[in-house]
Amino acid sequence: MADYNNGVPPERLDERQLIRELEAIHRTRHETLLYGSSDALRTHSSRMAALEGEYLRRHPQRRPAAGRTRAGARARAACV
Repeated sequence: MADYNNGVPPERLDERQLIRELEAIHRTRHETLLYGSSDALRTHSSRMAALEGEYLRRHPQRRPAAGRTRAGARARAACV
C-alpha cells in the first residue's frame, strides 16, 4: 500500500474532496514533471494513481465523451 504521509488516503475522502484533490494534482503535474526531483515525481505519480484509481472505483459505469474514444479521434482526424 502507498505511503500517504502527505495526504489523506483517497478512500477516506468524500466525493467533493476527491474531485478537489484530483483537480489540484492534475494542475501541478506538468510542473512536477519538468522541475521536480525524482522523489517528487515518484510521490506525485503514486498519489495521482491512487486518486484516479479511487475515482474509477467509485464510478465504474462512467461514460466517456464520444470525442475521447478511438472512434471519436478517427472522426476528428477525418474532418481535418
